[in-house]
Amino acid sequence: VGPTASRQWRRRQEEHAEAATMPKNKGKGGKNRRRGKNDGEENKRELEFKEDGQEYAQVVRMLGNGRLEAYCFDGVTRLAHIRGKMRKKVWVGAGDIILVSLRDYQDGKVDVIHKYNADEARSLKAYGELPDNARINETSVDIAMDDDHDDCGFEFDDI
Repeated sequence: VGPTASRQWRRRQEEHAEAATMPKNKGKGGKNRRRGKNDGEENKRELEFKEDGQEYAQVVRMLGNGRLEAYCFDGVTRLAHIRGKMRKKVWVGAGDIILVSLRDYQDGKVDVIHKYNADEARSLKAYGELPDNARINETSVDIAMDDDHDDCGFEFDDI
């Protein structure tokens, strides 16, 4: 086999390698329907204020099955239920500021109506809707802890 035959064989291999690339998966099956184009442009929505029968709250911890423990800013910790319109669409995590609807027949349970992002929560705090002790963008929610003392009970000696 001469040098021209090996050149022809190499050229065919390169052409075959270019044609064998896998096509891009542009279908909308599986989780792809949820993954839209992320342009980074957030749509500004109108700020929702509380009405009568509603209260602002902060998520203390997630319990699972669409339920969470929320510290309402009227001073009561309640069991909250994420409504069906928000389930699997709006992800609520610990430390988030939410708007809850109080139940007339059950004082210990509320329904989550709306979740505020960090900018909306900051503007609510600026308007005076949220108390000054409300912490925005923090995952751990300390209800009755004072931050003045950082003593954990251990003493470390320099060696």
